[in-house]
Amino acid sequence: MSGHDSKYFSTTKKGEIPELKEELNSQYKDKRKDAVKKVIAAMTVGKDVSSLFTDVVNCMQTENLELKKLVYLYLINYAKSQPDLAILAVNTFVKDSQDPNPLIRALAVRTMGCIRVDKITEYLCDPLQRCLKDDDPYVRKTAAICVAKLYDINAELVEDRGFLESLKDLISDNNPMVVANAVAALAEIQENSTRPIFEITSHTLSKLLTALNECTEWGQVFILDALSRYKAADAREAENIVERVTPRLQHANCAVVLSAVKMILQQMELITSTDVVRNLCKKMAPPLVTLLSAEPEIQYVALRNINLIVQRRPTILAHEIKVFFCKYNDPIYVKMEKLEIMIKLASDRNIDQVLLEFKEYATEVDVDFVRKAVRAIGRCAIKLERAAERCISVLLELIKIKVNYVVQEAIIVIKDIFRRYPNTYESIIATLCESLDTLDEPEAKASMIWIIGEYAERIDNADELLESFLESFPEEPPQVQLQLLTATVKLFLKKPTEGPQQMIQVVLNNATVETDNPDLRDRAYIYWRLLSTDPEAAKDVVLAEKPVISDDSNQLDPSLLDELLANIATLSSVYHKPPDTFVTRVKPATQRTEDDEYPDGNETGYAESPANAADGGASPPTSSSSVPYGAARQPAPAPAAPAPVAPVPDLLGDLIGLDNNAIVPADQHATSSGPPLPILLPASTGQGLQISAQLARQDGQIFYSLQFENNSQITLDGFMIQFNKNSFGLAAAGSLQVERTSFLEVRSLFHILLVSCGTKLSKPYSMKDYHC
Repeated sequence: MSGHDSKYFSTTKKGEIPELKEELNSQYKDKRKDAVKKVIAAMTVGKDVSSLFTDVVNCMQTENLELKKLVYLYLINYAKSQPDLAILAVNTFVKDSQDPNPLIRALAVRTMGCIRVDKITEYLCDPLQRCLKDDDPYVRKTAAICVAKLYDINAELVEDRGFLESLKDLISDNNPMVVANAVAALAEIQENSTRPIFEITSHTLSKLLTALNECTEWGQVFILDALSRYKAADAREAENIVERVTPRLQHANCAVVLSAVKMILQQMELITSTDVVRNLCKKMAPPLVTLLSAEPEIQYVALRNINLIVQRRPTILAHEIKVFFCKYNDPIYVKMEKLEIMIKLASDRNIDQVLLEFKEYATEVDVDFVRKAVRAIGRCAIKLERAAERCISVLLELIKIKVNYVVQEAIIVIKDIFRRYPNTYESIIATLCESLDTLDEPEAKASMIWIIGEYAERIDNADELLESFLESFPEEPPQVQLQLLTATVKLFLKKPTEGPQQMIQVVLNNATVETDNPDLRDRAYIYWRLLSTDPEAAKDVVLAEKPVISDDSNQLDPSLLDELLANIATLSSVYHKPPDTFVTRVKPATQRTEDDEYPDGNETGYAESPANAADGGASPPTSSSSVPYGAARQPAPAPAAPAPVAPVPDLLGDLIGLDNNAIVPADQHATSSGPPLPILLPASTGQGLQISAQLARQDGQIFYSLQFENNSQITLDGFMIQFNKNSFGLAAAGSLQVERTSFLEVRSLFHILLVSCGTKLSKPYSMKDYHC
């Protein structure tokens, strides 16, 4: 190598961080501003710029509002990891909270509320107290939201300093946006509190209804949601409230319309006048119909909510069934939801229109949609007795087109129609028997076998038809085997001749000796014992009159429907599930002093989701190790841990499957004492090795908890963990050091810190994105 090549090993560049540090301390304002923008850009793409904390904080002393906003944004992001340095910014916050410019005052108090550090919380109280009584409404409305944030951090402090009373006073504010934000803050606090905090009185009611007409659309949503929880004293008061809210039905924003509908439905329960109720139903129809002209995603949300509304008050949209007819370019999820609503709105008056639509849908190309349409015809027949004959005629026409899956679906629904109207439409059995050879789906086979067994005395060659199924009895699915067993017994009891007698011997022998299905075997033994001891008793049991069925498969339980109607315009009404089944409530953590630490393995103050509740019982001995990655992310050991901060529910975390129950401070290693991890690789498949894993959030960072359980009798080693490319751009923040464990330890638990590579979310989350 020549002497001139040494230039490649030396450079005059200091590196990105030193250069930014130099620019942040520049004497020129524009240069400092550009440097802060570069820092924010680096922070946004995931680079660690926490080492510039002190230099960025020094840039707070400026009159430039844009620069101040950027610095505050940086502080919000890094204050949690640098709590001691964050104190340096307190004086500027306090000073800015008294600035002549209301925008700066509001910005200061908003930022202090977003910095979830206990040491700063102490200094937030006085500025917040002043801002709640500020002359400018923008500052007051910002302070109102800040109280809710402070309550989430330290509930006792909010109550001791009288912030709740100040918040309630803001409901009487002369500015509607301040009122709306006060209502939103109180509602948020009420959700996290076990005692009543926000109760609407007749005086408060008047203030809210007045503010409703003047505040923004999201302010209206907050107020309407609060009003929907108010129980009117009598029917007259309910009518007055509804009258004041009805104009909101004409609003352009879908959320306002649905919130108004929710509120009106709740108050209608107290209104006794049938004329008033009828008029309200007429007024609610046009806005709901208008929602169906929006984008497909909004249509779907509207349809899911309408599905609930028509179960309680079908008269609202009884005359609007045509708007639910499917268009050729509707997405499949919209079409499916429209079908459900059409079934619910079907009546003797409009059934002819509905059947024509369903018949048309049954010739579409989408197989799932066609099946649903055929089932819809059957459900209409079961629901409307007078229309049953017309429904069967349509089904028979569909059978004649000889499309396999249409025929099979038609047979399934005709079986249900026979159950609903026994001894009425048996004349069509001959037509059904013509399609016997085309059946290849278990449910369709089982339905046809049930029909043959139930009406064996009316089918001349019933024994031949059943015998054709018996040839493949051992290979049939359990559903078909069970129906074959019962149908053969029915045939024998109705026609005790030589042919059925031989058939019953073959079936009982197959079902008891040559099967390992306990359900099938037990039923066969019962039938065998009945037939051999008392054939008359067997007739009473097997040929007993069956209860008439009804179409309640898609009707919700009344108590569940009440709860879902109270949650219209929320995710609950889209899922058709109560909020508690998919949202983890996080209880405010009990305040601790700085010297307190969490006891090992005991994380108090966090609610456990019912779905993830751990089973009782002792767990096997475990060995846990937390894998640290990145010096900047690994908290420095300290003699006393700072007081824990109550975690904020993270909606994005919920969407990608993060378990908010698993939130623990970053400096405290999670143990396996929490809910059991979902099993990804069972021991039966993994040759004795069982792997359980789950994404979890720890103090704002994403970890992947992996648990290896050795169920074999040999020592397992040589592990390698690799993260494949995935939709979220998640990867391990460093190399994983897997410590060799002794043979006696049956489990090892690892927590891998993940970092995002900035990949955009492009598809639903799947655990299949990760392979071990």
